[in-house]
Amino acid sequence: MKVSDKLRQAADSKRPYFSMEYFPPKTEQGLANLYDRIERMSRLGPMFVAVTWGAGGATAQRTLELCGACQGIFGIETVMHLTCTNMDKAKVDEALEGAKDAGIQNILALRGDPPRGSEYWTACEGGFEHAVDLVRYIREKYGNYFSIGVAGYPEGHIENQNKEQDFEYFVEKVEAGADFIVSQLVYDAETFVSWERKCRARGIEVPIVAGVLPIQSYQSFRRLAFLTKVRVPEDLRQKLEAAKTNDQAVKDLGVEHAVATVRRLQEAGIMGVHLTTLNLEHSVQRVLAALEMVESHEAPPGSSVALAGTSALPGPSAIQGVERQLWDDFPNGRWGDARSPAFGNADAYGAMLKFDAQGASRVWGHPQTQSDISQLFVRFVRGEIPSLPWSDEPLMGETERIREELVRLNELGYWTLASQPALDGVSSSDETHGWGPRGGYVYQKAFVECFVPGTLFPAFLSRLQSASERITFYAANRQGDFMTNAQQSDGTALTWGVFPGRAVVQPTLIDKMSFLAWRAEAFQTWRDWAAMFPLESDESRFLLGTANDCWLVNVIDNDYKISDAIWRVFH
Repeated sequence: MKVSDKLRQAADSKRPYFSMEYFPPKTEQGLANLYDRIERMSRLGPMFVAVTWGAGGATAQRTLELCGACQGIFGIETVMHLTCTNMDKAKVDEALEGAKDAGIQNILALRGDPPRGSEYWTACEGGFEHAVDLVRYIREKYGNYFSIGVAGYPEGHIENQNKEQDFEYFVEKVEAGADFIVSQLVYDAETFVSWERKCRARGIEVPIVAGVLPIQSYQSFRRLAFLTKVRVPEDLRQKLEAAKTNDQAVKDLGVEHAVATVRRLQEAGIMGVHLTTLNLEHSVQRVLAALEMVESHEAPPGSSVALAGTSALPGPSAIQGVERQLWDDFPNGRWGDARSPAFGNADAYGAMLKFDAQGASRVWGHPQTQSDISQLFVRFVRGEIPSLPWSDEPLMGETERIREELVRLNELGYWTLASQPALDGVSSSDETHGWGPRGGYVYQKAFVECFVPGTLFPAFLSRLQSASERITFYAANRQGDFMTNAQQSDGTALTWGVFPGRAVVQPTLIDKMSFLAWRAEAFQTWRDWAAMFPLESDESRFLLGTANDCWLVNVIDNDYKISDAIWRVFH
C-alpha cells in the first residue's frame, strides 16, 4: 500500500501516527545490528520507515539493501530517499528500477546537498538542477507507480534568503506531482503550525508530516543546529547549555522536548510525526510511550535476523562489561563502536566542506607548502580561526589541558585532527570532562590522531614500534596501505565510565574497522579542499600531492596514569 494512501486514511480517522527514519550504517557489522534494531522497533507500529540516500548515490547499494529488508523481510511500508545531486538520468533510473525490484513504491525526492568540494550547486550533464525536476521526471516516466514525497522547510531553505520566493518554489515542487510532504526537523512547534496553516491556505492539500528528532547529545544537537540554522527556542537552548556535561540529562531533555512538541502539534490538529532516529532506539521508544502512541515502549527480546548476503554477527551484548541497553546510550560520532548501527551518526547525511571557495580562502588561505599547513593547524589550535576542513567547530574545552603540546606537534609537522588528555577518575559531573549520570567517575586514555607527511613517517613509525608495550597505533595512507600493532580482532577503549548501579560504560573506542571507515573521509577532504581552487593552480596541485604523500596515524597511550607520556613518541 502506498504511503500517501495510508496518510490519507489516517487523516480521515484523525488518529495520531508516526514514522521513523534510518540511515545506512558505515560498517557491515553496524548494518547487521541495525536489522535487529529495526525488527524490534517495527513492533512499535510505525506507519512507514524511510531510509536516507547519500549525495551522488554514495550509499546507493546499502540504501537499496536496507530498503529491501524493511519492505520485504520486516513488512514495513518503506520510503526510499533519492537525491539528484550528481545523479544523471541513468543513475536515477537505476535507483528507481532497484526500488521497483525490491517492491518499494514510495520515494522522497530531494535535491540533496552540494557536491563535496564544489563552490556552488550545479547539475551534472544529463541530470537535474532542483528537486522539482526530479519530481517531474519520476511522474512523467513512471506515472503513478511511485508515491512521491518532497521535503518542506517551515523556516525556508537556508540557501534562499527570500523566504516568500522560497515558499513559491516549494509550492511549485508540490504541484509538480508530490503526494506527501515531510518537513525539516522541528524544534519550535509554533513555527511549524504557522507554516502548515500557510500551506493549507495556499491550496496544498497533500498530507504533511512534521519531522522530529529527539536530541541525543549536546554535541550532535549543536552541530545540527549550526548546519541547518533551524530555530531553537531560547528556553530549550538554555536548558541544554545547563545540562551539556550530563549526557543522560541531555537525552532526557531531548525526550521531554520532543513529547511537548508532538503534543502541541496534535492540539493544532497535526497528527503525524516523522521521527529521525539516527539509528538509535531508546529515546524514540520513550517519546512514543509518553505520548501513548504504542501499547508498550519495552523492546521485545533481541534476536539475530538472518538476511540474504549477511551473517549473524555478535550483537551489543557481546561487548564485555557493557549492558545491551547501553550499546550506544552515549553516542560519540565516529568514536563510537563501529559495530553500533549509529556509528558515525554525526556525519550520516554527508560530511562536506561548508564554505564556498571564497569563504575557504578567507579562512584557510592559499596553502602551497607544508609550512602553510602547519601554521593553519597552529592557528586553529590556538583559537585564531573557527574551523578546519576536517572540523567545522572550534576545539572543545578539554583541549585546554593539552593545547600547548598540540601547538608544538603542529609546528613540528604533525597535523592534529583529534585528541584528548588522559583522565584518571574525574567526577562525571565535571563541567569540562564529565559525561553520563551524576555520581560516577570517568577515565580516558590520551590519544592523538594526525596527518604525518611522508618525510616524517618512517622515523615516527620506528618510535611507535619501539614503544609498543605502552602505545597502540593505527596508520594508513590514501593508497590503502595499513599497519597497526593492535590485534586484528580487538578494539582499544579510549573512554569509559563507572556509575552507581550500572555496568562499566565504554562509549568511545577505536579499532581497525572504525579507523578505516574514517580514513576514506579524512583523505577525501584533502581532495575536496583542492577542488576549491582552479584545477591546475599551485594550491590544487599541492593539496592533492599532500593527500597522496601523507599518512593518517592514530596514537593511543594505554597508560592513563601518566598524563604526559604520549608526547614522547612525537619528539
